[in-house]
Amino acid sequence: MGAAPVFAMLIIDRYLLRHFIGSFLICYCSLSGLYIVFVAFTNLDGFLRAAEKTGSLLQLFLSFYGYQCIMFFERLSGLLTLMASMFTVAWLQRHNEMTALQAAGLRRLRIVRPLIVAGVAIACVSAAGREFLIPRFREQLSRKSQDLIGDVAQPLKPVYDNQTGVLLRGAGTLRDAQRIVEPSFVLPSYLDHYGKQFTADEAFYRPAEGDRPGGYLLVNVREPKGLDRRPSLSFRGAPVVLTRHDYPWLEPNQCFVVSDVTFDQLAGGQAFKQFASTAELIAGLRNPSMDYGADVRVAVHARIVQPILDVLLLLMGLPLVATRYDRNLFLAIGQGMALVTVFSAVVIVMQYLGNVCLVAPATAAWLPLFVFVPAAVAMFESLRD
Repeated sequence: MGAAPVFAMLIIDRYLLRHFIGSFLICYCSLSGLYIVFVAFTNLDGFLRAAEKTGSLLQLFLSFYGYQCIMFFERLSGLLTLMASMFTVAWLQRHNEMTALQAAGLRRLRIVRPLIVAGVAIACVSAAGREFLIPRFREQLSRKSQDLIGDVAQPLKPVYDNQTGVLLRGAGTLRDAQRIVEPSFVLPSYLDHYGKQFTADEAFYRPAEGDRPGGYLLVNVREPKGLDRRPSLSFRGAPVVLTRHDYPWLEPNQCFVVSDVTFDQLAGGQAFKQFASTAELIAGLRNPSMDYGADVRVAVHARIVQPILDVLLLLMGLPLVATRYDRNLFLAIGQGMALVTVFSAVVIVMQYLGNVCLVAPATAAWLPLFVFVPAAVAMFESLRD
């Protein structure tokens, strides 16, 4: 191929990519805009309450939905890529440009190649955001519209520390200082020398620092009484409850409960699993204090499979538009939406079966590939004609 044809192909590629990027941005802004408008008006009271304390409703609005738009892109990048690609090819079909390019000797596969490359790039960007960007803004993303500034106590689901046997519970959590309101920690039978339950006004999470392990600092301990004069409690040679009797850095009426359960793992619940990176999920699986179930194992495998699934969806959807001759593009796009529905349903059902342990977690995440790869290959072959 000479220099002139190569230059011409580069012009065509850039032309397609411009249309693709424009369609992608339009689809993204339209869907995210509808989401923002709907959620904003249904949660206006929470914004107004927070604005009374911060003094800026617009800043709160932009900050909250700015972070939400990051998650929106990560969740729908595969669908947005397919929609933008189908609209781009539909534009070519509508203006007879696809026919002209094929008359010039170009195969359909060569014409849509830049769209496939763009789809792979977006899948990689989405995966990178899922692993590096979203975990960084986990606290902002996990906030609800009723707790925009982190000053409203959120319900705390009790968490059992498998390593120490302590049940961590309380009236609620506040993210502003990684604080538990009215903590009520239940000790196992082998540590209940001073009482079965430790209660206090509040508890603060403190990560490991120097010789001090990580855990929770209980302030204004109400039960048991006189804890400052009693020795610390240990299990199998490892300290579990530190008292002022042995650790003078503690102030009067304070104690420290050692735990490898971090505040994010304790207070985040499902949100922590949703916004954590794959490395954090794997670390949680290896943490002897935590007892993550099959759903986290499914999520770890699903993170690995997701970019491949996004590309497969694109490869299955493109032929629906690119190979049509009747120019009934609305029908083709409708078929594309039906494809997305079936595709998503299969993935969700398989992951659900893994979550409830009906199939192995790895099988639940990887089985959709065995279903869709043959279908994608068969449909993609039509682009080679």
